[in-house]
Amino acid sequence: MRKEEYIRILFRNKLSVIGMMIILLLVITAIFAPFLAPYPEQAKGEPNLKERLQPPSLKHPFGTDHMGRDILSRVIYGARTSLIIGFSVVTIAVIIGLFLGLIAGYLGGKFDIVIMRITDVFLAFPPLLLALLIASTLGRGMLNAILALAISWWPWYTRLARGMAISVKNRPYVEAAKAMGIADWKIMLRHILPNSISPLIVQATMDIGSAILEAAALSFLGLGVQPPTPDWG
Repeated sequence: MRKEEYIRILFRNKLSVIGMMIILLLVITAIFAPFLAPYPEQAKGEPNLKERLQPPSLKHPFGTDHMGRDILSRVIYGARTSLIIGFSVVTIAVIIGLFLGLIAGYLGGKFDIVIMRITDVFLAFPPLLLALLIASTLGRGMLNAILALAISWWPWYTRLARGMAISVKNRPYVEAAKAMGIADWKIMLRHILPNSISPLIVQATMDIGSAILEAAALSFLGLGVQPPTPDWG
């Protein structure tokens, strides 16, 4: 399918257009947070005890928190933190899962057995519970929360990438590449990877929101982003 046809089909779907507009709005909000937030200094943690716990008003549309900070400003700045976490978690998990899944699916044999048994061990635990355990071991902070969530999520992408690699590796163009004596790693990069990555991208786009929610849960429990840095948790 040509690029023009893909764009035309995409814009025919009203839900897709609405979804893209919402995502674009969030990204723009995160990028231009210093200019959009009415009280950027309060968003960064500066207290204003004279106006603590104020109700919503024209001056503070979302009210203020217990430290007198404007909640709207912190929500706008929190978009930046939460989107960074969401995209980082999914990106790391996809890279790890894709690498291991391609090896397991294409090479098979002992590689497949070892990788998939390790994957099954990780899948035996609920992702949030596993992330909570890892984060409590690594310590508090945004970076540790990202690593904890990525470690708990990569097995799902590994299984998906493995299934795609198995379905692709016996196709004629792959067999032809093998017959020409092309190295396995080149076949995986040139033939298996391009034909296996589409489902992972689709899954990743849906998982960004879940990653943000789980990161918010870790922050709520004191293991994620630490005060006064704002985030949606």
